[in-house]
Amino acid sequence: MVWFKRSQLFVFLCLIVVVGLSMRLTEFDLSKFKDFQNMSDFLSKWFPMNTESLPYLFQESLLTIAIAFLGSLFGLIIGLPLSFFAARNTSSNRIVYVITRFFLSFMRSVPEFVFGLILLTTLGLGPFPAVIAIVLHNIGVLGKLISELIEAADKGPMEAMRAVGAKKWIGNLFAILPQIWPNVLSQFFYRFEVAIRTSLILGLIGGGGIGQQLFIHFKTFQYQLVSVDVLLIMVMVILVDYIGGKIREKVI
Repeated sequence: MVWFKRSQLFVFLCLIVVVGLSMRLTEFDLSKFKDFQNMSDFLSKWFPMNTESLPYLFQESLLTIAIAFLGSLFGLIIGLPLSFFAARNTSSNRIVYVITRFFLSFMRSVPEFVFGLILLTTLGLGPFPAVIAIVLHNIGVLGKLISELIEAADKGPMEAMRAVGAKKWIGNLFAILPQIWPNVLSQFFYRFEVAIRTSLILGLIGGGGIGQQLFIHFKTFQYQLVSVDVLLIMVMVILVDYIGGKIREKVI
């Protein structure tokens, strides 16, 4: 018990040191919030909102949703089968497991922004490279998350399928996938929300959508349009979260 308490104290002291160093490196200083005048002056320029361009910005918002949806859906379609090769209990052999794990780690280690910059050289400006960039990153993320769900699945149904002579892929399909499907949907809709925010960043490099309009409006000091952009982004994220929750309720 004494050793346990000492170890806790050591971890606590290490945490304090790391927090202190991080605050120093990041110039963390709450006293900088003492003057809100500049912020209030800046935000006052956002209103009243300029709604003249609302129909066009609404179309750009739909484009952003389409980019995020396709990027998330195709990422799931490709990442789902790969996740079975990246799970210890369903992988065919150790070599396949290691290679697939490495591939998924590589794909999720490269940010969508970097994928977008690389794809621009081949595909040019527009929403298509943004979709592919989100797909590539989501393959790595969703493949890793689903593989962990597979490893945590109940082994009983799988063993029962094998006992009756079912092939391994049939067992995976009918014994494991139904168990993890609600959680897979949860991960998909979460990544969908993330992809909406990611597509905004990809708009900075010409990926299209409301993110590109937000960047243009900021650069040209059209702050009354910036407020409309931000409002539409908030509505998109809230709607996706609400619809995703309703779909999960139906599935579960």
